[in-house]
Amino acid sequence: MNPLVQAIKSLGGSGTIEEINNKVAEIAGLTDEQLAVLHNPEKSTATEIEYKLGWSRTYLRKFGILENSSRGVWALTPLGSKTDRIDEKEIVRVVREQLKKTQEGFESKLDEKPDEQTWRDTLLDVLLKMPAAAFERLTQRVLRESGFIQVEVTRRSGDGGIDGKGILRLNGLLSFHVIFQCKKWQGAVSAAQVRDFRGAMVGRADKGLLITTGTFTKDAVKEATRDGAPAIDLVDGEQFVNKLKELGLGVNTRKVEVEEISIDREWFEGI
Repeated sequence: MNPLVQAIKSLGGSGTIEEINNKVAEIAGLTDEQLAVLHNPEKSTATEIEYKLGWSRTYLRKFGILENSSRGVWALTPLGSKTDRIDEKEIVRVVREQLKKTQEGFESKLDEKPDEQTWRDTLLDVLLKMPAAAFERLTQRVLRESGFIQVEVTRRSGDGGIDGKGILRLNGLLSFHVIFQCKKWQGAVSAAQVRDFRGAMVGRADKGLLITTGTFTKDAVKEATRDGAPAIDLVDGEQFVNKLKELGLGVNTRKVEVEEISIDREWFEGI
């Protein structure tokens, strides 16, 4: 929890999950090997650090240290901005006490999964079970819905791992030819795999787009934006499922109004 709060402060008081997770890894000095460890390989593509940070955000939000918007941005509350050091055990104790008072039996469920990860894990599991060709068609649909034109799936042997191409048109004036690769797997994409993709795209497109249901190592992120080399945009599993939700592709969102009732004991005592 402390590296998490420190990371958000260093980002200016707010950040996306990706920005925060990367900053925590930097602050804690985590290696690519540590970042690649999966929490539960049989059920999810979430890494152990993503899982633990997800729970940390949940506890800190319930305690009042953090808040998050519908756009996936997490920020320090006024209380969080004034907090220099957190007593993690005390926060866990207070939050569990709150949950016991508001929802009997919920405490036992608290260790199962952070609330923000539930639907993402389910969707990632669905994506991992899709045939490779179906996942490529889904990527094609996502790109079209995101403003790409002439999107084709061109995967064939000896093509350097390139799965498709398209054109991104900006404001009807500028256009960029983009080559994309889809990696439907668990675990992290390495820097070597980013380099291999770049080698296949050089001279054939203006931009490269590498999409995975997993994650990218720190070195892979650095390699994608290395000085003097054609830049490659990276989309990890969390970003991909968020885009599916945003576009409403296979993800149905329904707003539910929840009535929260609390008893003011002091009011009754004052009668």
